[in-house]
Amino acid sequence: MKHILNDEERSRLDKQIVEAEKRTGAQIVLAVIGRSDAYAEIPWKAFALGASLAGLWALLMNISWPLTSPGAAVLLAVVTVLTAGAGLALLCIFSPDFARLFLHAHRADVETRQYAESLFLSRQLFATRERTSVLLLISLFERRVVVLPDTGLTKNLNQETIEDIIKHMRPYLATGRTAHALEAGLKKLEEFISAKVHLEPPVNELPDSIIEEKGE
Repeated sequence: MKHILNDEERSRLDKQIVEAEKRTGAQIVLAVIGRSDAYAEIPWKAFALGASLAGLWALLMNISWPLTSPGAAVLLAVVTVLTAGAGLALLCIFSPDFARLFLHAHRADVETRQYAESLFLSRQLFATRERTSVLLLISLFERRVVVLPDTGLTKNLNQETIEDIIKHMRPYLATGRTAHALEAGLKKLEEFISAKVHLEPPVNELPDSIIEEKGE
């Protein structure tokens, strides 16, 4: 797949991960995902909206300027409804920003969290001696961030701390600056772990390279 980050951004972040792990003793994994779910219902929602609006428009037009032929009126209405519905459905496929309008916030939160948990298990990020790994994941389509610490860090990286980390990443994520968002999250993550956890200098148990996946 095409990389989400460029070579310079990956190199810079890889070095920052190494330095952060040295200072904290934790094993830090960064991940950038294209999207956490296929959301097959989104084009259908767009189709329904387009068809409904077009149907209303066709009705108003027929009332205001009725055609002499009922058959022609029906044909025009059907073509208008289908064209509008298909047009908005296609726009969802080619425009993530437009498609995002049909994504419920709770659904985005749940799917991104599930993807992060699945990634944590599939990549065996739990396989550290002291269970001190932490996954920092960005899902681009949903514009969501998940911070998932292993059991050795959960008492220190609580929900309040995690929300603070995410808060510092959101402005960059909202403007499409993914690398800057990761840097901001990594900096806050290091700050909180260093302040609350005193670990021995780590043996590098997990790869430092950033995980990049297209997603669903």
